[in-house]
Amino acid sequence: MKSITTEYKTKSVDELKKEIDQLRKEIAKEAIEFTVTLPKNTNLLFQKKKKLAVLLTLQKQKSNKSK
Repeated sequence: MKSITTEYKTKSVDELKKEIDQLRKEIAKEAIEFTVTLPKNTNLLFQKKKKLAVLLTLQKQKSNKSK
């Protein structure tokens, strides 16, 4: 998890927003695919949701610092 946070700490708020939007689309797509067919890696959806939570937290922290 540290590698995710250190990778995204250097990005700007706009870059984080783009990444968050992309990740949300991927999660929605994979959630639908998960109900239709069981993927090989069933933990992938959980990992992406966790990554999304980290990104949202970093975005919130950066927006609070700029105020």
